[in-house]
Amino acid sequence: MSDWTRKTAAELADALAAGETTSVEITQAHLDRIAAVDGAVHAFLHVDAEGALAQAAESDARRAAGTLLSVLDGVPIAVKDVLATNGLPTTCGSKILEGWVPPYDATVVRRLREAGLPILGKTNMDEFAMGSSTEHSAYGATHNPWDLDRIPGGSGGGSAAAVAAFEAPLALGTDTGGSIRQPGAVTGTVGHKPTYGGVSRYGLVALANSLDQVGPVTRTVLDSALLHEVIGGHDPLDSTSIDQPLPPLVDAAKQGADGDLTGVRIGVITELAGDGWQPGVMTRFQESVDLMVAAGAEVVEVSCPSFVHALATYYLILPAEASSNLAKFDAMRYGLRVWPEEGASAEEVMRATRDAGFGDEVKRRIILGTYALSSGYYDAYYGQAQKVRTLIARDFEAAFEKADVLVSPTAPTTAFKLGEKLDDPIAMYLNDLATIPANLAGVPGISVPSGLADEDGLPAGVQILAPALADDRCYRVGAALEAALLKQWGAPLLDKAPALEGPSA
Repeated sequence: MSDWTRKTAAELADALAAGETTSVEITQAHLDRIAAVDGAVHAFLHVDAEGALAQAAESDARRAAGTLLSVLDGVPIAVKDVLATNGLPTTCGSKILEGWVPPYDATVVRRLREAGLPILGKTNMDEFAMGSSTEHSAYGATHNPWDLDRIPGGSGGGSAAAVAAFEAPLALGTDTGGSIRQPGAVTGTVGHKPTYGGVSRYGLVALANSLDQVGPVTRTVLDSALLHEVIGGHDPLDSTSIDQPLPPLVDAAKQGADGDLTGVRIGVITELAGDGWQPGVMTRFQESVDLMVAAGAEVVEVSCPSFVHALATYYLILPAEASSNLAKFDAMRYGLRVWPEEGASAEEVMRATRDAGFGDEVKRRIILGTYALSSGYYDAYYGQAQKVRTLIARDFEAAFEKADVLVSPTAPTTAFKLGEKLDDPIAMYLNDLATIPANLAGVPGISVPSGLADEDGLPAGVQILAPALADDRCYRVGAALEAALLKQWGAPLLDKAPALEGPSA
């Protein structure tokens, strides 16, 4: 394996600037790594080797001419398959969109191209982002590089696994209830969910419009900030986009890396701990809190009583919005079309297509959402859920009066085994217990690796939440914690992961 695949995005950018390598060499190294190990990991649904190398060659030409587009110009990236990519398949992990090639780019993809990042390909995901394990992909499950018999989290397990397996230095994910942060926790990577509206959703195939957010998946906090500054900012094509500049994210990460948190108030959320949380996860979390205290932070306990209702609230609002969004997949305009018999009516074609094209989890959520929105039940279910959502947002407001950031474990457990929870949807949903509140309130959150749980030697994560539009706080505190943990470990956490060598690893 080439050494270039072990470098962070920031290190690759520095190497390119110093003339130590070329974008073509770096991109080819990652394509070789994908060819060697992705047969075992299955992080990618589509690899665009020809396109990535062509983009890399263009980057090298710009560098020679002194016309670079960004700091990350020439550093390759992977993109979750829920984002539209002009000329590349976008399937959302579903048979109903198999082979669909969009005629346009999502805004975040366009910004990647405008910044000069070669796109390696599209990563695997739970179908239409519905899941916490990437087992609900119509194209097969992704495997965790730490243990190929375990899940890589979801719905963005493909992006997290690609970064953890050194197949890509950077990736884009989306987070509706934790789908960037939870995969980050269980694969030992960094995942940031930006403030709602801070990154454009134009070209993102929507699961739940009021919850979805695009964000970075990386190996370090600095890399996350660098990528966030590329994709973030106002977009007139997205009506929910916030029309104001991003805070100084990279500067915040660099400041945090100095390791000084003097004056920062850290709020530990009492509701996100206790029974049902894996002891090893809690041990690593407490160690992280202690390291932040050692860096000068003040710790206070905060109570967010409405958080206990977040899971139920989310699983009413999300299916309701999903059932509305997925109504467009009707076999009439694009995507799969199944003819049940000669002369079948439009309704029969639609029914047969959805039966063949949607997986069980998608069908389950469509049925639940349609029921919650139906006449006579809207106020009792969807309407009440929106009221509780307001209470959760108020809990955050009250908590942020006492603390600058809030912290909790990212996920209750480490990665579970493939197939272990497939027949128990409720157990699967519980994996998002700690991450869902941030999506309901629209606040930013980052997951930083906190170490390996004693019980199984698998990664755990700590979640850092900040007020809306204060993403820089996540990066400052996250980088300070990362620096303290790196000093304690002596090497990046991913260096402790079992090596994946060869296509049958």
